[in-house]
Amino acid sequence: MRFLAFLLLALASPAAAQELQTPAEALAQDSAEYARQHHVKADEALRRLQAQDQTVAATDRLRETYRKRLAGIAIEHEPAYRIVVLLKGGKAVPDQAIEAGGMNVPVVFRTGAPETREKLLKVLDKRGKRLRAAFPGSRGMGADPRTGALVLMIGDAGKDVEALADMAARASDIAGVPVRIRPIEAAANLAAVEGGTRVEGADAVTGRHAVCTAGFVVTDGSRTGLVTAAHCPDVLTYNAPGGGKLELPFVGQWGWSFQDVQVNLSDGGGEPLFFVDAGKSAARVPEAVRPRASTRAGDFVCHRGERTGYTCGEVELTDFAPPGELCGGPCAASWVTVGGPGCGGGDSGGPVFAGDTAFGIMKGGTWDRNGRCAFYYYMSLDYLPEGWRLVTGGASSAPDAEPIRGR
Repeated sequence: MRFLAFLLLALASPAAAQELQTPAEALAQDSAEYARQHHVKADEALRRLQAQDQTVAATDRLRETYRKRLAGIAIEHEPAYRIVVLLKGGKAVPDQAIEAGGMNVPVVFRTGAPETREKLLKVLDKRGKRLRAAFPGSRGMGADPRTGALVLMIGDAGKDVEALADMAARASDIAGVPVRIRPIEAAANLAAVEGGTRVEGADAVTGRHAVCTAGFVVTDGSRTGLVTAAHCPDVLTYNAPGGGKLELPFVGQWGWSFQDVQVNLSDGGGEPLFFVDAGKSAARVPEAVRPRASTRAGDFVCHRGERTGYTCGEVELTDFAPPGELCGGPCAASWVTVGGPGCGGGDSGGPVFAGDTAFGIMKGGTWDRNGRCAFYYYMSLDYLPEGWRLVTGGASSAPDAEPIRGR
């Protein structure tokens, strides 16, 4: 099988082809950004990101062990790096520690959560429609793994504390579980107007020129292609860093409920690369996939978008339902949100990753009145179209998908 390399060897300059990062270089780039954001030394940032990856198996075990009581698992970065497991009920659980990344990572158990994650997901499935009807200006909703409550994002129209408390009470009455209100200054939007490089075409509805970002290389066993967001143009033109262009034939799009993904075909030589920097001079090869079920609040992830380039932030919600009809109807609570700082029009379909681990492709985001990114949300690679799977450095990878309620 010949793997697509984002047409790097065929269309890009020779210099660009030499900028393939090793796993160590990829981790070093991400840890430098982590160090800048969290004001820690470079070696400490490196250990923390190594620990982030090496603690996944342990938190998966904790998730299963405490499944009946589990409200959420989150990584805290300040005042110290640790993992917090939130449980319903008052029965205490002794704290633990995990040896990872050359450090001792504390695991702190907190009890007293009002509801379990399982209960909150049932509420989102069964009462989400009523909540959307009662709060038509909402910006989305999800299960908050840090508090064990539902979080309802609403447009901030200067509401005072009393008004927000009243909204929370009304939402709680509808949901039957505690609801936290998060004011958002601007509406959530799809991020397309403009793996990791520019693709463009004519919008099928408006006919206007539109730009997106290519995500990762995928295969169905006989064909190789690129994924981007389903709300991008059908027939895409690939813009290579070296200046060449190539039309990518349309295979199909899947854009409802829990999916926003499109596949376009191409042939090419080389490896399954995706660009990570704004100048498209540095590329990585994905070696692993992080399933949504193993993703934790607080995970530090990065993404590359055609508008915003390379930016990194922390996962906020792993069970998020975008607002309105952005999924060809109501969205399932299967999307993952990441706090700013970077998202913008043209970033749709771009890769979300940490080191050489692939997480998903970007769908949309929410911006404040000044144009700053409040958060973006991505589709996990669990939900690639049936028969298609990510191409990694060693082999094709297909993570086990977590069942979607209401699918």
